[in-house]
Amino acid sequence: MLQFLIGTDIPFMKYRRFAYGLSGGVALATVVWLLIHQGPRLSVDFTGGTLLQVQTSRALPADQVRRALDEAGVRGVELQQMTGQNRNELLVRAKQTGAERQDIFPTVQRAIESRFPGVTVELRRTEAVGPKVGNELRQKAFWAILGSLGGILLYVGIRYEFKFALGAVVALFHDVFVTLGVLCFTGREVSLTVVAALLTIAGYSINDTIVVFDRIRERAKALRKEKHSRVMDVAVNETLSRTVITAFTVFLTALALFIWGGEVLRDFSFAMLVGTVFGTYSSVYVASGLALDIWIGLDRRKGIQAE
Repeated sequence: MLQFLIGTDIPFMKYRRFAYGLSGGVALATVVWLLIHQGPRLSVDFTGGTLLQVQTSRALPADQVRRALDEAGVRGVELQQMTGQNRNELLVRAKQTGAERQDIFPTVQRAIESRFPGVTVELRRTEAVGPKVGNELRQKAFWAILGSLGGILLYVGIRYEFKFALGAVVALFHDVFVTLGVLCFTGREVSLTVVAALLTIAGYSINDTIVVFDRIRERAKALRKEKHSRVMDVAVNETLSRTVITAFTVFLTALALFIWGGEVLRDFSFAMLVGTVFGTYSSVYVASGLALDIWIGLDRRKGIQAE
């Protein structure tokens, strides 16, 4: 089996409080962003409306297309130009209520062809979601994420001690929330595919954390006379090769999807890229670091000096 980073002795736990500061800063920035913008940008999947994917005979400037749509009465739309080889395709999202719902493609087609003479517009895909369905999907997505995190908390709590369970669940919330924050900062929408990515990140993160925790539990028995921080460092260093190889493999797969997977999978793959990086980082510094601090705190309550 391929291995590297064997025999390392990196004092990870020594820097855990710096990691707390980094994670806390990103989480705080996310909270502020969500408060200012009244929540994340939701896709048509959750708000209700119409999505059009149109192809033009040549690539067009997105700002001029938006101006043409505004002049044609199609206001408040979200316009996104495809990248790569599909630069002549546009995604047009219009949030419409039940009373406003109509086929807007003819209006979009006339507006673009009038502004750009000689350009033809072809409809490639259309999706419509009612506001009631969008609200139901939003609620189901919320409960799916909350239920999965609750189930993981129950599993880790049964399999491990309290100190490990709490650290693992905080790390899970950290990974999902930080990934959501990065999506918000980069102007991406939260859609059903992004929710799928967040659930995938939660599963990946807990798998990585469980491997580290198993080794910590083994080393805690073998190194009873060592400090708790030393036990943690030994366990993390012994699993470092596996952690890095696994994370790098997942990262490359997500990167391939991001580059060649097309626009439909772009937000999913971007969330996976961010979640893989932060999930690996949190397994070491958030999950293990919090478990160490809780372990030390519990021992001090028993009158045992531990670091």
